[in-house]
Amino acid sequence: MSDGPAANPANGDGSIPYEPDVVTYERRGAIAVVTLNRPGYRNAQNSVMTYAIDAAFERAVADPEVKVIVLAGNGKHFSAGHDLGTPGRDHHVKYPNKAALWWDHIDRPGGDQRFAREMEVYLGMCRRWREIPKPTIAMVQGACIAGGLMLAWVCDLIIAADDAFFSDPVVRMGIPGVEYFAHPWVMGPRAAKEFLYTGDRFGAAQAKEWGMVNRVVPRADLESETMALAEKISAMPQFGLALTKKAVNQSEDLMGMRAGMDSVFGLHHFAHAHNAEVGADSLGGMNARTMKAQASTADAKNTDGKD
Repeated sequence: MSDGPAANPANGDGSIPYEPDVVTYERRGAIAVVTLNRPGYRNAQNSVMTYAIDAAFERAVADPEVKVIVLAGNGKHFSAGHDLGTPGRDHHVKYPNKAALWWDHIDRPGGDQRFAREMEVYLGMCRRWREIPKPTIAMVQGACIAGGLMLAWVCDLIIAADDAFFSDPVVRMGIPGVEYFAHPWVMGPRAAKEFLYTGDRFGAAQAKEWGMVNRVVPRADLESETMALAEKISAMPQFGLALTKKAVNQSEDLMGMRAGMDSVFGLHHFAHAHNAEVGADSLGGMNARTMKAQASTADAKNTDGKD
């Protein structure tokens, strides 16, 4: 049974349409299920959703009865990425910083504004969630694109339905991948280059072959398989799980993950600045519609009408 919506921290000043319950929170015994809940927009992630996710994760961490957290997406798709054009796009709205101790972006010009915002809501929040001291499992169906990858990648495990597909088409903007640049660590350098160079959509089977997901299951079994794994993990000692997670994360960082992300975050913002200098805008003239129109599928099994 649902415990209701996670906190929605929208400032209520009328600057964007109000959407209730953009994230929901549910306790199932020792498992907390945090669900992205903008299915009409393929769970595109605006800042309202970002801070609601964070509030739900805080709630799960604070609850001593919760042993495992599952991150899910309501509807046909897990997440089509960052919100680039829905009525709820709120990049211009002020929210209290939680991940970065930095000034607010609202009244800042040029690169200062974009750097401040993305350091908080994209790179900073993802790093904050990666460090959650409880095991996290992403339960992925349908689209997991760009910013959707970031939400899945911060989780310890990824269970994908056989209809899931993944892509990072940001290079079409002239930008070297999404802000949380985990590609070489979650799939290996050569796969990461193909993933980025082509911008293609790759199916769950290919993602499994690259080591990016743990399991691929039939769509009808996605929830039951994910919950069964979460139940199994929940039988382990909580503190032992927390220390084990920290051990693996520290090992990844010793392999250069954190320093590499810092370096690429700079390249990411250099690309934004270059686009703004030579073109119409910092996104290289691209938007959600044009990105979707240029999408192609590497795996023929993913050409069955998915949007």
